Amino acid sequence: MSSPITNDLILTERQLAVPQLKWIDGFSRLLDTKFRIPGTSIRFGADFLLGLVPGAGDLVSLGMSGVLVATMAKNGASGMLVARMLFNVTLDALVGTIPILGNIFDLFYKANYRNAVLMREYYGEGEHTGSAWPVVIGVIVATLAISGLMIWASVAVLGWLWGLL
Repeated sequence: MSSPITNDLILTERQLAVPQLKWIDGFSRLLDTKFRIPGTSIRFGADFLLGLVPGAGDLVSLGMSGVLVATMAKNGASGMLVARMLFNVTLDALVGTIPILGNIFDLFYKANYRNAVLMREYYGEGEHTGSAWPVVIGVIVATLAISGLMIWASVAVLGWLWGLL
C-alpha cells in the first residue's frame, strides 16, 4: 500500500453510518493523514507528532492505536483481521522507538490508516477472514528465533570482551 496523499474518508458511506466505525475512520485519519507537509504530497498526523517526543510519545501513540484495534475487534473483526492489525501496530511501535529512523518510518507506514483500510475490506468485501492461529504461531516462532539470535550474539560479544581482558 502506498502512502495516502489525501485525508479523504477511508470507509464506505454504508460503513460510516455505524457510529463506532465512523469514529474509527476519523480517528485513524487524525493519527496518520490529517496534515500535509507544505509543497509535498506527504501527509502526517498526531502519530508522527507524538513520535517526536522521545519514549512517552511512542507509548501514547501505541495506546491510541490499541484503542482503535480494540474497537474494531469489539465490532466484529475476525481473528485474522485483528492479528494483521496488531502486526501493523507492533511494527509501527517497534520501528518508532529508533531515533530519527522511526520518525521517518511513521511518515510513510501509517499503521492506523492501514488498519482502517483492512477494516473497510473486511466489512465491505469479505476479505481477511479466518483464524488468527497461523499468524500467532508465526509471530511466536519469529520472536523465539530473534530472542535466540540476541542471546547468541550477547554471549559471543561477552566472550569476545572476556578474551580481551
